[in-house]
Amino acid sequence: MTATTAGSRIRTAVAGSALLAVLAAAPGAYGTFASADSRNPASESPASGKTYVNPVSRGFADTFADPAVVRGKDGYWYAFGTTDPLRSGGKPHSLPVARSRDLVEWKYVTDALGKDNAPGWAAEDAAYWAPDITYHDGRYWLYFVVTQTDATDEKDDSAIGVATASSPAGPWKTHGEPVVPPRRGDNGFKWTFDPAHVTDTDGRRYLYYGSYNGGIEVTALSPDGTRRAGRPTLVATDNRFEGAYVIRRGGWWYLFASSGDCCAGPTTGYSVFAGRSRSVRGPFTDRDGVPLTASRTGGSITLTPNGNRWVGTGHNAVVTDLAGQDWMLYHAIDRSNPYLDKPYGINRRPMLIDRLDWKNGWPVVRGGKGASAGRQPAPVTSPRTKAQKRPAVPAGGDSRPPGDPGSLDPARSDEFDGERPRPGWQWVRHPAGSVRDGQYVWRTQDAELHKKTNTASVMLRQAPRGDFTVETKLSIDLGVETVRNYQQAGLVAYAYDDRYLRLAHTAIWNTRQTEYGKEQPYAGDIAYGSASVGPPARTTWLRLRHTTSHGEHHVQALTSRDGTQWTAGGTWTIPGKHRLRYGLVSLGGDGATAKFDYYRLYRH
Repeated sequence: MTATTAGSRIRTAVAGSALLAVLAAAPGAYGTFASADSRNPASESPASGKTYVNPVSRGFADTFADPAVVRGKDGYWYAFGTTDPLRSGGKPHSLPVARSRDLVEWKYVTDALGKDNAPGWAAEDAAYWAPDITYHDGRYWLYFVVTQTDATDEKDDSAIGVATASSPAGPWKTHGEPVVPPRRGDNGFKWTFDPAHVTDTDGRRYLYYGSYNGGIEVTALSPDGTRRAGRPTLVATDNRFEGAYVIRRGGWWYLFASSGDCCAGPTTGYSVFAGRSRSVRGPFTDRDGVPLTASRTGGSITLTPNGNRWVGTGHNAVVTDLAGQDWMLYHAIDRSNPYLDKPYGINRRPMLIDRLDWKNGWPVVRGGKGASAGRQPAPVTSPRTKAQKRPAVPAGGDSRPPGDPGSLDPARSDEFDGERPRPGWQWVRHPAGSVRDGQYVWRTQDAELHKKTNTASVMLRQAPRGDFTVETKLSIDLGVETVRNYQQAGLVAYAYDDRYLRLAHTAIWNTRQTEYGKEQPYAGDIAYGSASVGPPARTTWLRLRHTTSHGEHHVQALTSRDGTQWTAGGTWTIPGKHRLRYGLVSLGGDGATAKFDYYRLYRH
């Protein structure tokens, strides 16, 4: 729901909704995120039965961010969204509510909050964000963010409120005090955002909340659910995660959390990650066993941009249809139409739904294929409807698994085993670094390649036409825990200074992440956004996998901590008219040294 920008030296704290307040499985792989339906829009259409096409909120809203969903006792499904105008040019709706019989055709019902039932402790200019809806003890419980309160005389003192009702359609009665009051941090208030309410197996109630500034915490609730009780526990590190959503399955608690910039228009890399724990209080670890609280931060990819029309796929809820199939509802951004027309500046984030599958105990959307852009079999929401057969989706194009990069092209590679780099390297700006002991050693530059600040040197090679993968093995002494913004090194796919992709081991405040960024011109300005891939190590293997589709370059990021097991991450696109060169970067501030063991190009 909120936004951070790792590639700049500015920590952005403005969300799409905040702008409104201002304005008024392969062996050795962890799965792929192929962009199948961008190539074949009807790829999952069954021979018969009900189908749908995303976004499912189109019938009532242009934007419906941070969706929370519950099935009512009346048989309807109800969705709640963040405060935004539902249509371009419309007035804001305060926690809008929509209703559906089948999870794919929705109609607006009401706003959960208004002048008559808004929290009395909310400031006059407060907005209400990121609702969470559950049924407990004969009532529906709606937890939500209040962006400004009367508890202090300061700005941005966010808190969590709660309202209850006998029906999801309301009327809602708000509680007279915050459930989680404003929390002070080292620098202003922590972001008390994104509540998620669960009940443990012993009947005790818990609430998860938090965001980049402060991390995600879980706290026990009082039996009546209206206030926190006891000390909270940190379950996901600050500067990385927000948008918690928690379910129990197979004896595990699964924490879904979103990461990245929610609201960077066409370059939004927002993604959903998961960790699991035997305890509601954690610790939550990913499939590699890396904690979500680690500085080299863990998290297994559940949903990330896959190269079709949808970017910014995040802030999810999970429901189960009547056939027992799980589904994820989330918001996303159409990269060709990323903003509301009026008021301009609010990201257009409609609600999508896609099948949530489980691979070896881990959740992945559509078996790892990510957001759908083509026609899909619909959920089973009627007792009289049989579950539809769901055929496997063809990968389309080059279906090479991420553990198999292809055949090495020695002429386009460099092992750095001589006294200097092999012929064929080209530099943007001044050459830097040198070959030492079989590695290319390059101190991070006190320079940037970010929007209008293009001062860093870039080391590039020509790339062939067709499909290929480039790979490097990188060691960089970023350490852990300390703030070293934004020292980084890694691979780059480069058209020119304001249009490139960059996969780097990056220091982002106290975290270390594999950041996959995209920069491009947009609407007379320059857009930048990023997604994360797998957790880094002191030595991290990085790959960029290039394919072509529909006149575009599709470039998928992959990372590994051992060179054997690979995490397949998101796919960014660049128009095919641009010829890309690939290579290496080391930048973001003086103070670290990158050592590249090799640069290899493999042909598919």
